[in-house]
Amino acid sequence: MKASVLETGGKLELQTLKIPVPKAGEMLMRVKACGVCHTDLHVIKSEIPFPVPAVMGHEVSGEVVSLGPGASQADQSRFSPGTKVAAAFIMPCLDCGFCHKGKEEMCEKFFSYNRGAGQLYDGSTRLFRAEDDAPVAMYSMGGLAEFCVVPTSAVSPLLPGLPFAESCILGCAFFTAFGALKNSAKIQKGETLAVFGTGGIGSCLIQIARAMGVSTVIAVDISDEKLKKMSQLGATHIVNVNNVSALAAIQEITAGHGVDVVVEALGSVGTFQDAVMAVKDGGRAVMVGIAPLGVKAEVPITHIVRRQITIQGSYGARASTDLSALMDLVSKGLIDLTAPVTRTFTLEEADLAYRQLDQGLITGRAIVVMH
Repeated sequence: MKASVLETGGKLELQTLKIPVPKAGEMLMRVKACGVCHTDLHVIKSEIPFPVPAVMGHEVSGEVVSLGPGASQADQSRFSPGTKVAAAFIMPCLDCGFCHKGKEEMCEKFFSYNRGAGQLYDGSTRLFRAEDDAPVAMYSMGGLAEFCVVPTSAVSPLLPGLPFAESCILGCAFFTAFGALKNSAKIQKGETLAVFGTGGIGSCLIQIARAMGVSTVIAVDISDEKLKKMSQLGATHIVNVNNVSALAAIQEITAGHGVDVVVEALGSVGTFQDAVMAVKDGGRAVMVGIAPLGVKAEVPITHIVRRQITIQGSYGARASTDLSALMDLVSKGLIDLTAPVTRTFTLEEADLAYRQLDQGLITGRAIVVMH
């Protein structure tokens, strides 16, 4: 199969790998599309350590080819060959302490085996070069390829009518946004929200917030083009920080109170610090933006203590429940999956896609579509 492989030096190269073979509890998927995410870019730029060579790409849609040996009756029923599916980037083992507590987004095996070593949960990769059988690491399922292997715990069948290619962004962009609002912020109908950064995840946050009945949704960015689109997706207010201070604008919009929740979707020191100061007394600042390893932000201790501000990290969501909940919102017309997708690339153009993402030339979410 063809795959876009990250080599030393940060370049993605089109190479031929063996078609991977699923083991117990896994499936082989023919990839339809894969999202282009900033988290991959951090790895490509060596800002986050990860073994190479590797296949990046961690939000995919596709169709089931086969299941691994000993598949359960439940999996055989849900995932017959040809079933269209989407897969989440967090692939829960369902066996560790966190998974047993329902905290799949903190799965111990996912972080130790996959994010730590580019492997699945038997301690080995499923990817090998065709020419010499050399192992290739997997970032999540390694979706920038014609085929991938993914644990069935991370996969959900697509509901009828969902756009096949664009459904790939259910697995990270919408998945991360949903987890931030539902599981981390625990946002309630009628509350107020500010979103710092309106790219792929930010635009998904706007849509999900409106679907959840959030009364005031403030989009904060530096791009008039992106902010105009956020108004169309459901933002009640837009703030361009090139023209006005984010904190001053939020204070004015909320009559001096601040918002109930801020979600920071950039991983920037400045926006991290502003997020803490933008919430009202007792408010929640939820951080989803990833920064290069070692980057630190300062926060005012006394303000946090006296005002009972919660700072909450949020990484992904829970595949066993949240993927299907997201699809339900789409099927009801409350979320437009196609709206965040602004660019489409081929697998041969994957390196170009990430270079353009790094240059700030992609607004919203780009996807790589297999042909």
